[in-house]
Parts: sequence; structure tokens; C-alpha cells
Amino acid sequence: MAEATRSRGAKRGTGLLKARAIIYGPAAFALSPDILLAAGLRQTTSWSFERSVGPALRTNEGKNGDLGMAERLKGKTAIITAAGQGIGHASVLACAREGAQVIATDIDAGKLETLAGLANVTTRRLDVLDPSAITTFAAEVPAPDVLFNCAGFVHNGTILDCDEDAFSFSVDLNMRAMYRMMRAFLPGMLAKGGGSIVNMASVASTIIAAPNRFIYGATKAAVIGMTKSVAADFVTKGIRANAICPGTIESPSLQDRMRALGDYDTARASFLARQPMGRLGTPDEVANLVVFFASDESSLITGTAIAIDGGWTNM
Repeated sequence: MAEATRSRGAKRGTGLLKARAIIYGPAAFALSPDILLAAGLRQTTSWSFERSVGPALRTNEGKNGDLGMAERLKGKTAIITAAGQGIGHASVLACAREGAQVIATDIDAGKLETLAGLANVTTRRLDVLDPSAITTFAAEVPAPDVLFNCAGFVHNGTILDCDEDAFSFSVDLNMRAMYRMMRAFLPGMLAKGGGSIVNMASVASTIIAAPNRFIYGATKAAVIGMTKSVAADFVTKGIRANAICPGTIESPSLQDRMRALGDYDTARASFLARQPMGRLGTPDEVANLVVFFASDESSLITGTAIAIDGGWTNM
């Protein structure tokens, strides 16, 4: 059982939000004081724990580019691709808010303008399909502590709709670009003693099959395979690698795909119909998971593929 209450008399956006979780059975005894501390919890009784979250953890609370940092990523440098919109954009804001120095990249420099002037954020145009651009970029920026490969493309169709060009484009962007980014930045990460690689996969991969996602599902399955391989190869050298597998996320790219189907309302209804929670996910929710994998809170986690899909793959 869980409940959340706002401190009495607190104004919206300024008061403490208190969450209390009542944990029953053996699970309660599995929570060590160290785990509780890392989660920001304090024990109030033998069976309950309380967490207070202050304004510093809220988005867009600050002024003049101040993101209200909580500093879970203080001292870390993060590189994020596809940062101009959607999950990539939300992840830039979340990581910067937590104190990371973020290098935000996108092929569309215009979309990066929304990040101009934000504390802890620098932007750079980068075409992840250009191997020489990646090599130059890696030589010119500091070795990251966190590499979030977010760039990707959702092809709609079966194998019969996927010609050679469509196949090659999806492989190049969804898989080969991540391979090049990891290969370019791993040496620097190893030289500085380790780091966290976060790769954008999907539940449409090795987790489930989704209709009309032939090459998309194949490439995202490959992302999971690459991620697990890197995790295994460098686990003793301080490198962690994990894949995030979203379900349907409310993003500009999703809006484009729904419009491209010709009947926006019907398309949206079909996406909602497969969501057990009755709603789509948000970029901010995925960004929270990116921050977790980037932080030392996930220091024992590597080689995983985590679904964040509102229960879609559990039904």
C-alpha cells in the first residue's frame, strides 16, 4: 500500500511531497539501511518508510536557466543524442537538473535552440549516421561518464513493406550509429575508470513482437544484444551498459507517426487500447530512468533491458 500527501499549508510546487510505503512480509527485512538511504527513505516504523521530495527535484522550478539541481549526477559528464525533442530532450533537462554537465546533440541544430542558456548544457549538431563526424566529435569533447544513445527511427510495416533502402536506413540509424558511438567513446570511458552506457531499445524487440514493426523490432533486438555484450565484455573495467525499452511514449515522433497513418484519432485510439494503464507514457518518465542508470544508484546494475511500458508487456 502506498500514499502520497503534500505538507499541510504548502503551496503547489513549493511544499514537500511526502510518500509513505507500507511494505509487508519478508520484503521489508530485505531493505538494508544503505538501500533506504540511497532511495531517500527513512524508517518510521518497523513496517513503513517515508520519503520527502523537495522542490529541487521538480522540473522547470528555477529561473534564468537554473534547473533546481538535486546533484545526483554532480561531477559527471553526459553525452545525449537526439536531444532536440522527445525523450532525448527530456533526458537532457533531467540530467542537467541533477548536476551533470550535458553535451546535447542532434542532427537538427534548430531543435537544440530550446536548450540554449540552460545551466550545465552545451549543444552541438551531430549526424550519428556520419562516422567521421562521430570520430571528430569524440576527439573534441571530454570523455563522458554517461553516454545515452537515444537516436532512432520507427519504420512502419511488415517484411513485405521493408525494401532494401528501408532495411539499410533502420539498421544504420538504430544499430550501426550506436555501435559507432560506443566504439568511439568507450576508450575514453575506460581510461577514466568507467562509466554508464544507456541505449534506447524498445519493448518491440526480443521482449515482444508488435504488428508492423518488422525492421524496427529486429534492430531494437540487436540493440539489446549489443548492450548485453558490451556489459559482459567490460564488467570488470568499470563499464555498465543497460538498455531502456519503452512502450508507447507521447512524443513528437509518435504524433508524426499517428498523422502519417491518415486517421489520427483512430490511430491514437489504437495505441491507447493496448495500454493497460489507459494512458501513454511521457518523455519525462523515461528520462527518470535515464537518470537512474546514469547515477551511482544503479551501480550494481548492468546488462539489463528494462521495459517501461505501463504494463503492456505484462498482459
